[in-house]
Amino acid sequence: MSHSAWVRAIAVAAFSLCLGVVVLGAYVRLSDAGLGCPDWPGCYGHLTPAGAAADERTASAPTAGRPLEIGKAWREMLHRYAAGTLGALIICLTALGLAWRRERIVPAWFVTALLAIVLLQGTLGMLTVTRLLKPLFVSLHLLFGFTTLSLLWWLVLTLRQPHRGARSDLPVRGVAGARRLALLGLIAVSLQIALGGWTSSNYAATACPDVPTCQGRWWPQADFRAAFMPWQAVRADPQLDYEGGVLDNPARTAIHLSHRFGALVASLALLAAAIAGLRLGGPAAPAALGLLLLLALQLVIGVSMVLRGFPLWLATAHNAGAALLLLATLALNRSLWPRPAPVTLTG
Repeated sequence: MSHSAWVRAIAVAAFSLCLGVVVLGAYVRLSDAGLGCPDWPGCYGHLTPAGAAADERTASAPTAGRPLEIGKAWREMLHRYAAGTLGALIICLTALGLAWRRERIVPAWFVTALLAIVLLQGTLGMLTVTRLLKPLFVSLHLLFGFTTLSLLWWLVLTLRQPHRGARSDLPVRGVAGARRLALLGLIAVSLQIALGGWTSSNYAATACPDVPTCQGRWWPQADFRAAFMPWQAVRADPQLDYEGGVLDNPARTAIHLSHRFGALVASLALLAAAIAGLRLGGPAAPAALGLLLLLALQLVIGVSMVLRGFPLWLATAHNAGAALLLLATLALNRSLWPRPAPVTLTG
């Protein structure tokens, strides 16, 4: 097996696992299992929840005043095990990228940045638990998880894309405009994911239990000032537990309304990008069609989630849909930038 095949195989494995970690992390968060193991990196001082359950000290002196709930503990630890495995794969990918850098399979700066982000993710994962689910750390942990997923997907797409010389399958006319719209769509969906993370970390999803109105009104009482003060919780009592949220209803309503408005803006931006890709044709057309289908699916899931009273499986599917929508937007952007021909090393 060639060096490029090894890098491609590890990149695909890391991307697949990262997608699973992102969805599993959403399930852990939405099922209130984020503090299933309130210490880090172990679980009540043990490597597994089973070890914690067998220790009599766990029942007599629960960590952080939290008695062991074995189901939540297993969900949290499975997420940590998967994230740790992902970290090992990325370390391996970085090592190979640096060792074979003269072959230009993957830029050294790219794998180095990827490793740095994963190390930051580990730190944020620790702070998420030790700071008792403070919204800023939870949201940053989610955002850098999506960043890791995006970088791995971009790498997979680049390694799969054939090298091109001077010729490109993309038509010259209209490609610049399509690139601008695709980039705008990527920015819009990224900001919407950030808003979704803030909504989830502040437990604001149920603030509007109806659709298209909110609390039976088009514009209910909302406190936008209190809704977006990320540092307030960090400066508060470090022992303040944020599980279930602490903001009052007007602030949560403001967060939810912002997320709904963001969904409208992001949908319009993605729709414009997809239409431009379809009109351009060539390799952009399949990516644009996939983006349209995933956008429609995500909107259906979002509305259904509200109408059905926010069931766990639909809320998790909504997070998975956001990840897939981001990947589709990245695929459209990648299709609009053909991979340049490799530089031949001589001497």
